[in-house]
Amino acid sequence: MKLEKEFVVSRARDAVAQVFDQDETYAALFPDTRLASSKGGTRETRTSYSALGQSREIRFVFRTQADGNVRFEKVCDGNVWRSLDGEVVLSPAGAERTKVLLRMEGRTRAFVPEIAIRGPLREQLEQMAEALRGQIESA
Repeated sequence: MKLEKEFVVSRARDAVAQVFDQDETYAALFPDTRLASSKGGTRETRTSYSALGQSREIRFVFRTQADGNVRFEKVCDGNVWRSLDGEVVLSPAGAERTKVLLRMEGRTRAFVPEIAIRGPLREQLEQMAEALRGQIESA
């Protein structure tokens, strides 16, 4: 399953790339998220949530690339996802404007139909996009 979301901000690409050098950017991606570690260009976040009456934690690892783009992956516990990877790609969109593309690709476990998880994943992608837009515009 592949999902994408893009938006354009009124900031130069280099300025947008600098936002990804800040730990706060990653902690702001989802509610109840904290930065678990930050070493070099690699950051791990942990997000607490409740499902079916149980408290759980989602872990993501983000790696900033030399070109300013970011690759990320969910640390899968095997309950729903076999793998979930993504990237944030920054492209110039004219003078002082940047297109931000969020892309996610995942494979669910055999017993989890993609149709059941597509909606929640789309919501998560939308949430990430809004959080990133907010972080970029407030920088």
